[in-house]
Amino acid sequence: MAEIILIPGLWLDASSWDDVVPGLEGAGHRVHALTLPGVGAPASESADLGIDDWVDAVVERIDSIEGPVVVVGHSGGGNVAWGAADRRPDRIARVVLVDTMPPPDDAGISEFPVVDGVVPFPGWDFFDDEDVDDLDAATRERTAGLTRSVPTKVPTDGIRLADDRRFDVPVTVLSGKLDEQSLRAMMSDWPAWGATLDRIRSFEVVTLGTGHWPQFSKPGALAEAIAAAVRE
Repeated sequence: MAEIILIPGLWLDASSWDDVVPGLEGAGHRVHALTLPGVGAPASESADLGIDDWVDAVVERIDSIEGPVVVVGHSGGGNVAWGAADRRPDRIARVVLVDTMPPPDDAGISEFPVVDGVVPFPGWDFFDDEDVDDLDAATRERTAGLTRSVPTKVPTDGIRLADDRRFDVPVTVLSGKLDEQSLRAMMSDWPAWGATLDRIRSFEVVTLGTGHWPQFSKPGALAEAIAAAVRE
């Protein structure tokens, strides 16, 4: 049995993992799906929150669990997962990244429109076709209703990384469409990201054959892939 912490990406809370959790629990694991600070909160309550606060929330959960943990980060949640590995490299058995890569020091997630002092979900049409091509109309409508705004600083804050022991933590990337060769080739255009990848002692890529949100399009397959990574 593994203790698995599920970290959502931008605009999502713990409920975004609801269809993944049963598969992991059925495989015998204990699952901790998180909602990160300030998600869905107005600017008056979230303006001061940044990526460090999100990492703090994950570290707090790690510290509440006895023994090693696996941290799973989807999309922008991958930055948070890697930040947690930097803070607690001796407590994390594996980092699993869902359609994202380990960031270099000071990397942000991305920039998105700010409305009323927060960053709302921009809608499915905002994203590239290859990211959403496996989400049918019914799924898009249902899951758009699950989204929440995020604090304005979170997407653009640079992640602070300082402990080189994070590179000793095994990393599994569950990639939507790319294999390891394609991902490494892509990283050659982003030298700081490529250098980070080169320093990770144990790194593997599993191609899911999905878009960017497999927890919505193929939750069972995602659960199986996470469980398989945990067994490594």
